[in-house]
Amino acid sequence: MMSREEALEVVKENIKQENLVKHCLAVEAVMVRLAEYFDEDVEKWRLAGLLHDIDYEDTADKPEKHSQLGADRLAEMGLPEDIVYAVRAHNGIHELPRKTKLDKSLYASDPLTGLIVASALIHPEKSLNALDSEFIMNRYDENSFAKGADRDVIASCSELDLELEEFISLSLEGMQSISKELGL
Repeated sequence: MMSREEALEVVKENIKQENLVKHCLAVEAVMVRLAEYFDEDVEKWRLAGLLHDIDYEDTADKPEKHSQLGADRLAEMGLPEDIVYAVRAHNGIHELPRKTKLDKSLYASDPLTGLIVASALIHPEKSLNALDSEFIMNRYDENSFAKGADRDVIASCSELDLELEEFISLSLEGMQSISKELGL
């Protein structure tokens, strides 16, 4: 299987926007934390999170192609089929069934990282480490806040038998573990 270093190289070859690279790092950190929580394969979940948006810049004006092109690239690179499928299914536009914990976790984590970053940016300390799940839950309920963070997708954490606040807390822990890399 591809190493984390190789995967990061793939991300940097395919993504030029620094904020998008940071998004991939954030999703990776959340996926690692969830894999630990569910006692799943941490390295596999790490790769799914890190590589999930490798086609984003190429498909920015073609959302119907996003995740399909990336999944095809990952398959060509020889990544395991479960990672390829999770990446393919994380874009809800395709309406692919999310069958495994890996699929469901990647789908729900993707928009939550944006909500957490936006919450950190409005916090007086502008820091992930200053946040708690209660602060983020209060922002979650503000529909005008971080509009791009699809609340229905985030709420799909219930398919993982996680309460929303627990999912937010685990995700925040993951992101806090790399706060320096994220610049927050």
